[in-house]
Amino acid sequence: MNKLGVRKSLQEWKIPFSGQFLVKTGYAFVDCPDENWAMKAIDKLSGKVELHGKLLEVEHSVPKRQSLLAQYGSVETCEQVNTETETAVVNVTYAAKDQTRQAIEKLNGYQLENYSLKVTYIPDEMATQQPTPQHPQGARRTFGQRGPPRQGSPGTTSRPKQQSDVPLRMLVPTQFVGAIIGKEGATIRNITKQTQSKIDIHRKENAGAAEKPITIHSTPEGCSAACKTILEIMQKEAQDTKFTEEIPLKILAHNNFVGRLIGKEGRNLKKIEQDTDTKITISPLQDLTLYNPERTITVKGSIEACGKAEEEVMKKIRESYENDMAAMNLQAHLIPGLNLNALGLFPSSSPGMAPSTIPAAPTGATPYTSFGQHPESETVHLFIPALAVGAIIGKQGQHIKQLSRFAGASIKIAPAEGPDAKQRMVIVTGPPEAQFKAQGRIFGKLKEENFFGPKEEVKLEAHIKVPSYAAGRVIGKGGKTVNELQNLTSAEVVVPRDQTPDENDQVIVKITGHFYASQLAQRKIQEILLQVKRQQQQKAPPSGQPQPRRK
Repeated sequence: MNKLGVRKSLQEWKIPFSGQFLVKTGYAFVDCPDENWAMKAIDKLSGKVELHGKLLEVEHSVPKRQSLLAQYGSVETCEQVNTETETAVVNVTYAAKDQTRQAIEKLNGYQLENYSLKVTYIPDEMATQQPTPQHPQGARRTFGQRGPPRQGSPGTTSRPKQQSDVPLRMLVPTQFVGAIIGKEGATIRNITKQTQSKIDIHRKENAGAAEKPITIHSTPEGCSAACKTILEIMQKEAQDTKFTEEIPLKILAHNNFVGRLIGKEGRNLKKIEQDTDTKITISPLQDLTLYNPERTITVKGSIEACGKAEEEVMKKIRESYENDMAAMNLQAHLIPGLNLNALGLFPSSSPGMAPSTIPAAPTGATPYTSFGQHPESETVHLFIPALAVGAIIGKQGQHIKQLSRFAGASIKIAPAEGPDAKQRMVIVTGPPEAQFKAQGRIFGKLKEENFFGPKEEVKLEAHIKVPSYAAGRVIGKGGKTVNELQNLTSAEVVVPRDQTPDENDQVIVKITGHFYASQLAQRKIQEILLQVKRQQQQKAPPSGQPQPRRK
């Protein structure tokens, strides 16, 4: 399949598309402007148009269940919720209430894989109590016993050990899948029982591929035991079938966590190799796509050594996940109503799936409240490598426009300060949630486009302007406040001395750190400024006629 053939077919049927095609052997991914055009492309092209002598098959690039949901509107989140029963519960958020109502009407009682769906509406007050981020328009669906797998559900308090929120994802050669499953599923049932795991073998993913993913949900110990058993089964099958090639352990991990696994100058990875007597390699960043955010960690060594390496690798991955979740929860607390799952900063709740496009800005989110007022717009100056400006702007300015719409922020690139300037200033203007989204995507884009090495964490400098009279409060007595800020957020916070206030009597606070550290520091500084502002207002003498007090 080639780009020209696909492009020509779409143009002949007047199907609009956006962005670059992702072409693989035998198939391609195409982004349509919206759901209606995607459905029209399926209707007009699938099974009706020939390309290179074969009929095209066109379908959604999201799983079947999600495609079912997408028929009724724009799905913003689709999240598995932990339950203590065999019935799976999925929270689904649509962009608008009328879409939610239509989905409830059409899907309640719908038969899916021989099970009947029960669909109910979550009102505003209930949505905020759910363990996953919700919007007021959320609709909850309950699938039957064999509904979607429970992705990383935490264990209940009655269990002695808690199930990890991060499942173990393995890649195994396709020819060994049958041996892992066993006759009528006997082998996989036995592994599940012995290791107290839930194991999903994704046989239908990547038809014709040489390897298939396996997802293991359990405690860290259960995941490791299941992994070791699978390695032993594959080795025995290889001996029985005279398969002579080495069978390494291959672990899939979301790219967000791999940098910390590698460590500064590769130290973490080297230590794991030395401690476990293994050789570990990681697939390059260039292999990542919007559709596949996972890196492949290949471990070579004896089964015993690979088992030990898996424990250490997954320990680092889980630590990174937990640290990010803690930081994310702080952000959610500081910016109520923030739809964190729509940002694409974390692995999707479905393993191996990532947002195929930048989601639209969520509607109906709870507004950020500051003493009853609407969120005030803030301006942050973010400094990026000068060479990265083209990637942020995109072809004909498409990326920066899309990012601005998604975040609900004004995003402008300031002119270069000189011909040899190594950094450019990005001016982001908008309320707190918009700042979080826009800056998060900029950090992510720089990593995706390799402006930071595979062993580097993206750290950027951000400037906030504060009233000169408030600078002392940010610094604190003897630098106490600024030191506490740095300890709390892990960001470097500096208020340069001897600054001359600008025409608005403002000075600069510099914040340097990775995304969450920078965001937390920005929010804390804004809190300090808000306190100062309130105190100034209370002290200010009344001007003109006395204003009636509001009760």
